[in-house]
Amino acid sequence: MDSQSTLDYDRIAKAIGYIRENFREQPNLEEVAGQIHLSPFHFQRMFKEWAGVSPKKFLQYLSIEHAKQILRDQNSTLFDAAYDTGLSGTGRLHDLFIKIEGMTPGEYKNGGEKLTIHYSFAESRFGNILVASTAKGICHMGFSDNEEEVFRALVQNFPNAEFRQMTDLFQQNALHVFTHDWEKIDQVKLHLKGTEFQLKVWEALLRVPMGQLSTYGKIAGEIGNERGSRAVGTAVGSNPVAFLIPCHRVIRSTGAIEGYRWGNNRKAAIIGWEAAKTDISL
Repeated sequence: MDSQSTLDYDRIAKAIGYIRENFREQPNLEEVAGQIHLSPFHFQRMFKEWAGVSPKKFLQYLSIEHAKQILRDQNSTLFDAAYDTGLSGTGRLHDLFIKIEGMTPGEYKNGGEKLTIHYSFAESRFGNILVASTAKGICHMGFSDNEEEVFRALVQNFPNAEFRQMTDLFQQNALHVFTHDWEKIDQVKLHLKGTEFQLKVWEALLRVPMGQLSTYGKIAGEIGNERGSRAVGTAVGSNPVAFLIPCHRVIRSTGAIEGYRWGNNRKAAIIGWEAAKTDISL
């Protein structure tokens, strides 16, 4: 690392430390830039280059994590979380949760309380699968070599929801992708909860055509975060909807088929089946 790179790194490290120590004051761009003697424009560009996100987004992540800690206390209120995080009110807390977590702070605190989830087990080309849905669409889909284990993963995402083992139209439409034309995937309704970054990654996965593969680096580039391959890998690994959101189509730049939460052998089988199906259709 040359002297200029070292200086830049030290500046960004100092800025990150300042934001961490003062996030409750919700410092603006100009204030943080002034701490390391840069113009807001140059600081914004340098911070994103080194940290992978903007200073504002980094502050939002710190704020949301602190608010989540407050909300885990059953005696806390939304006002408590907003006040202790330095936000001006529960309205800003609500907007922040919707933007970052894909749910309201109340939904986070309740852990899915008052949410009814239907689930069922079915057979697929690639083994038994659990598919779950809310009134809005598919919220979870996972291959189930062990039914108890895959159901436990569903409950962990919605710990306070009411679960009913039954099949509905959302689930039937979702399971059609194993036997019907993949082009009709847009007819399947999804109800996902995730951070803004995760949702961007999952949307990018949906754009990878059947029979083709991508890499973590390519996905990172598509969402405008060229240095974010590792973060993309984490988001891909947290995909809650197997097959429908085709995380199986992402491989390492070396060509290695690894890291599939439902088994690398299954991933290879799906990739091979899709490649053969695409060849037949040509």
